[in-house]
Amino acid sequence: MPTGVAIRDVREQLFDAAERILLRDGPSALTSRAVTTEAGCAKGVLHRHFADFDAFLAELVLDRIDRMDSQAAALRDAAGTGTVAGNLADALTALFGSVAVAIVALITFRDELRARLRQTWPTGVPVLTEATVMIASYLTAERDLGRIAADADVDTLAPTLIGAGHLLFADRKGIPPEAGAVRKMVTTVIGGVVQGA
Repeated sequence: MPTGVAIRDVREQLFDAAERILLRDGPSALTSRAVTTEAGCAKGVLHRHFADFDAFLAELVLDRIDRMDSQAAALRDAAGTGTVAGNLADALTALFGSVAVAIVALITFRDELRARLRQTWPTGVPVLTEATVMIASYLTAERDLGRIAADADVDTLAPTLIGAGHLLFADRKGIPPEAGAVRKMVTTVIGGVVQGA
């Protein structure tokens, strides 16, 4: 890109480029040079906007977590509609069909990134922790509506669903699991608490 040409929404352009690399090539291929090349800009652009590459990656992770807010709201709004298993299977497929699995691998891969994230996110893996909160909120709403048992342990069910979902989707190079496999996993996990099942 020629010097002096303004780049619109440079942060988003860099984040999108990083996401494409992460999904296509995995965390080991994610370098500042790869990101700026993918974004079609000079390497210095990244360093003008972020203190260093790990600061960029931390902001990328936090930005992608913020994007989960709309998914969490949609899932909460689905409480009382459709089936509990169907709503959860759809939510897990949307979550893990996105960049979430790759971000978990990135956080695991980079020690300095984990250290930076710990400054604002003291426990857990940020994407998975936020996803667990999303699922727990939905399950609580369904419990309040009487569609799952009043004594359902939401605080155990939510991370169980996230962990099992992550394992189903974790093979970045493989074919994503079929919808039936995701629904079977969800039904197995929540089968004992769904009312009328």
